[in-house]
Amino acid sequence: MKVHAQSVNFNADGKLMDFIQNRLNKMETFYDKVISSDVYLKVENTSAKENKIVEIKLNVPKDNFVVKKQCKSFEEAVDSACNSLERKLIKRKEKLRVYA
Repeated sequence: MKVHAQSVNFNADGKLMDFIQNRLNKMETFYDKVISSDVYLKVENTSAKENKIVEIKLNVPKDNFVVKKQCKSFEEAVDSACNSLERKLIKRKEKLRVYA
């Protein structure tokens, strides 16, 4: 799957990009028709510890899923967003199975 990652106002390191790629590749085990994904990494300028924002847009045929999470670290936010996307993909697969 193609993963387009953008970091806003900072440079993301290679470990983080590898983590995102590996985590999003697992999406194909839940739904095999995933085309690509866009990942946006942002750091919010606040004094709160939970200032890392991850927004993932998953492209599937005839639909897009968007999940936005804010956590203490990017890894935690990516993991949380992927868990939400997995639930959405399973729901979509169940719906398609009912109509087929």
